[in-house]
Amino acid sequence: MRSVYIDLPIEETIKWGAPVYVYKGKNIVGLSAFKNHCGLWFFQGSFLVDKEKVLINAQEGKTQAMRQWRFNLLGKIDTELIKEYVLEAIKNSEEGRELKPKKNTKSLIIPKNLQLELDKNDRLNETFNEFSLSKQREFTNYISEAKRVTTKEKRLKKIIPMILNGMGLYDKYKNC
Repeated sequence: MRSVYIDLPIEETIKWGAPVYVYKGKNIVGLSAFKNHCGLWFFQGSFLVDKEKVLINAQEGKTQAMRQWRFNLLGKIDTELIKEYVLEAIKNSEEGRELKPKKNTKSLIIPKNLQLELDKNDRLNETFNEFSLSKQREFTNYISEAKRVTTKEKRLKKIIPMILNGMGLYDKYKNC
């Protein structure tokens, strides 16, 4: 599949541990591999005409613009059709057709057990407040999403040192 992109005006890079093809700094299409299929991710795929009806929204309710094209059999890969879709995606990028992600405007709800720790420890509170709202939300959701009280407590014990060290919950996955 990578050979499809050789003569196209896009640059290959690695993002999120997978090949991504970029045009003038904009992500156009990425490759993905799973146990039962491989696929293409069109970052602004919602703007593609999709005359062959090959694109799906793999994360309904989560992604608005991204569309995936799955391949289960090697012989079913139509490289010329892929090129058409990629060239259309490049044209859409040139025209500025882009769906920006919606900002999360929900207020931050801090779980009681985390709030108690923040109230007890000024340094913890200060460091937590230095994080961006999205990083604060990662920590609060991590605790809130646990169902059992014991799990909530384990998660709280895990994140306190991370907060004190100024490390976000998912920072260890960055730059992979």
